[in-house]
Amino acid sequence: MTERSLGPAQLAARGPRVAAHRAEYEQLLQLIYEGSQLHYRQPGGIETDDADLALLRGDQLYALGLIRLAALGDLEAVAELADVISLLAQAHANGDESLAEAIWEAGAAAIGWGSSDAHETAKALARSGDPRAAAALREAAAGRS
Repeated sequence: MTERSLGPAQLAARGPRVAAHRAEYEQLLQLIYEGSQLHYRQPGGIETDDADLALLRGDQLYALGLIRLAALGDLEAVAELADVISLLAQAHANGDESLAEAIWEAGAAAIGWGSSDAHETAKALARSGDPRAAAALREAAAGRS
């Protein structure tokens, strides 16, 4: 399986930062990832025709994943996921699915391997709406994973 074919949870779980708790990170990140899929009505593991129910279920999955992460005491990963969630909201508001995918990829790499100057710069590009953001996020992720 190549790094690009891994989902965000599996990618992060392969990193050295989370080596002591790989299974926990994979599970909690999968919950958060599926929560985001429900928020933005993207196909995923949980399907519903009720948009309100999907949003509520997405919130529940976000909360379950974040509770598990908080229990591990990983404030760096909590901060990274806060950035992922806010940048995803911005990308989806702008209809930029490519950027949303790059945000997850880079966020997962930062959780698994740690952040870098390139990663922080790429997130700043995304916040500012720079069209180079998706490429910069993917490049930062490739350098960490």
